[in-house]
Amino acid sequence: MLKEISSVFSFLTIIPTNNANLETIAKYMYLFPIVGIVIGLVVGGFGYGLSYIGLEPLVIGLLVMGSIALITGIHHTDGLADFADGLMAKGTKEKKLQAMKDLSTGSAGIVTVVLYIIGMIIALSLFEGYLLFQAILVSEIMAKFSMVLMASTGQSAALGTNSPFVQLMKDKKKLAASIALTIIPLVIVAGSTGMIVFAAGVIVTLFLVGLSTRSFGGITGDVLGASNEFTRLTSLLIFVTI
Repeated sequence: MLKEISSVFSFLTIIPTNNANLETIAKYMYLFPIVGIVIGLVVGGFGYGLSYIGLEPLVIGLLVMGSIALITGIHHTDGLADFADGLMAKGTKEKKLQAMKDLSTGSAGIVTVVLYIIGMIIALSLFEGYLLFQAILVSEIMAKFSMVLMASTGQSAALGTNSPFVQLMKDKKKLAASIALTIIPLVIVAGSTGMIVFAAGVIVTLFLVGLSTRSFGGITGDVLGASNEFTRLTSLLIFVTI
């Protein structure tokens, strides 16, 4: 099991491993929330420490956002940009899919990523101390679960890296296990607020599934990455308003 877990970690972070292969990662996708817990603990602990050295809130938000980007390798942020380019492309579903596959990032993708980063920095700057730790941990867990939920409920728009994830996550037992791995830490860390964040994350994910199905005929790897980013930001915004 350790070999499989290390493969999942290598896929979602910059941690290198010799064990990673797409089939194994897809088979154990339901463990994504565990990676969210670890990332949340590391980044949350970093943010918690920054809160007590006298830095300005926006500076803390910038540094925390930078640490998230460093640990995750900005892999899913790239998916967010491609997703935005695909949505904004005019024409058939095939043309929209082609726009997502284009190696050059379009104006829609650039604007979306800039707005996302600004939103993250501002949202993170609204917390301090233990609340910042809670917010980061909760949002990372939900971000990772959103990809599991999307793969479980969506269909592949085209044959690609997303296909094994979508195929292997149709197992309801795996989804149930992933839900448990998500809800338990959310309740422990944030109580009823954690459940509200969970509900909001589920709504955002299902909305993205519907939007992607209508626009592209299903989901892709870029859509999975976009779900991770959207859900992370949504979770932070929900947390700060409760």
